[in-house]
Amino acid sequence: ALPSAKMGCFTFIKVMMVLFNLAIFLGGGTLLGVGIWVTVDGQSFLDIFGTLSSSVLQVVNVSYFLIVIGSILLVIGFLGCYGAQKESKCLLMMFFSVVLIIFIAEIAAAVVALVYTGLAETLLTAAVTPLLKEKYGADESLTQIWNVTMREVHCCGLNNYTDFTGSPWYNKEKTYPEPCCKDQQPCNDTLAAESDVPGCFYQILEEIKTNAGVVGGVAAGIAALEIASMAVSMYLYCKLDEK
Repeated sequence: ALPSAKMGCFTFIKVMMVLFNLAIFLGGGTLLGVGIWVTVDGQSFLDIFGTLSSSVLQVVNVSYFLIVIGSILLVIGFLGCYGAQKESKCLLMMFFSVVLIIFIAEIAAAVVALVYTGLAETLLTAAVTPLLKEKYGADESLTQIWNVTMREVHCCGLNNYTDFTGSPWYNKEKTYPEPCCKDQQPCNDTLAAESDVPGCFYQILEEIKTNAGVVGGVAAGIAALEIASMAVSMYLYCKLDEK
């Protein structure tokens, strides 16, 4: 009875692995499809999902993000699902390796984010501030992205209103963007200084800290799923040796 019980356990885990990865595969395919749709025909996407999505799309170029995530999920889902179904040691090992690489990358990113927040701010300041001074008001898409970001996040510039000093916008209008003065006008040096609107980097950090529980919970959930899927794939891999 023992071997059959073992086989029953193996079969159950195999079926779970197939179903779980099939769901990942389908989810990845959906994300990839939406990403391609937004890239190819963003306007029809906006027509269907309205202005909310347009502001989101302007803040982050979400289509490419969806394509990347969707592609990764497709690969993982395929390797796990097909590897388990066909009992292919090669595919199972590839699945394990891909998930392990992603897991390590996530841990590394989390450590870097936690330890080097100050460094990230310095690097961002060095990269973004000159960009704002050079292109805000001249580059329409960059200006639009920053306007939407500042309104949505209730922030001003990367660090503060002085990021816009000397920008094409400032040189032309002699004022700062309205969000820097809480939408009061004219948004001059005095009003911007009095308004003391925080920079977007600080504000986003605060948002993350405020929602640390949610962020941590989601991260822990994803990590647990990855560890579980690696354990299951390794279990199936080892059991195939015994068959």
